[in-house]
Amino acid sequence: MRIGIIVKRGVPDASDFVRGVVEFLRAKGVRVLLETDAARSCRMRGYKREDIPDRSDLIIVFGGDGTLLSVARLVAHRGIPILGVNLGGLGFITELHKDEIYENIEKVLAGEYSLEERITLSAEVYGRRRRAKHTALNDVVISKGALARMIELDININEQYVTTFRADGLIISTPTGSTAHSLSAGGPIMYPTLESFLITPICPHTLTSRPIVIPDEFNIDVVIKNGDDIFLTLDGQVGLPLKVGDRVRVKKADYRARFVLLHDRDYFRILRTKLKWGER
Repeated sequence: MRIGIIVKRGVPDASDFVRGVVEFLRAKGVRVLLETDAARSCRMRGYKREDIPDRSDLIIVFGGDGTLLSVARLVAHRGIPILGVNLGGLGFITELHKDEIYENIEKVLAGEYSLEERITLSAEVYGRRRRAKHTALNDVVISKGALARMIELDININEQYVTTFRADGLIISTPTGSTAHSLSAGGPIMYPTLESFLITPICPHTLTSRPIVIPDEFNIDVVIKNGDDIFLTLDGQVGLPLKVGDRVRVKKADYRARFVLLHDRDYFRILRTKLKWGER
């Protein structure tokens, strides 16, 4: 078995922990491909992050949800399973805490796990011609810059005009991303395996502009009608500028992110803990 390991950069004391995991895997006869930065701190041979997926049967990600999002965009189209190990606080997507890693690696090597698939987004930007195409696991966000005025966005779903949002921006998220930016903008929490998209305006000028949930087979077109200093961001990590007249088409990607599940994950316990439900 070949396992790729990607580690969040800049995590204090991560090198000793990762080195121990690598040695444990090698003792089990696993070929390990460790990302360059982590390998350097562990004094081991490393591989470029973009080269690891094609050589791996499984990717283990050490970090938090942000690191997992970047890896999901890198490997989702290859169908490679991802196991997330949280090195810090509680994450919504990461499957394990680092204290659970060794006992669960044994289960992975024995094939005692299942896979959970999550839909991903495809975002294509058009001006006079297509300018860019990106993917996201959490969300696609169109928003104004820090000093810009309110922007106007024409929204069409399956070629049918819906409305014009006058707002600070717009979030189109997967169920996985419903607990990210959309939640802070007043959007609902969606169970992560639902087959739906969530459209949430950011600080809309009209109070009757509310979040909308639609089937994931629909296409969403957003046209920049008015505004300046506007940006498109994907998972809060990749961005590019937009201008008046640009159109962003968001739809379900042709592939899904695949995550390793090692036990019955209590999603509602995660919500209670992360969102501090029931506390005074």
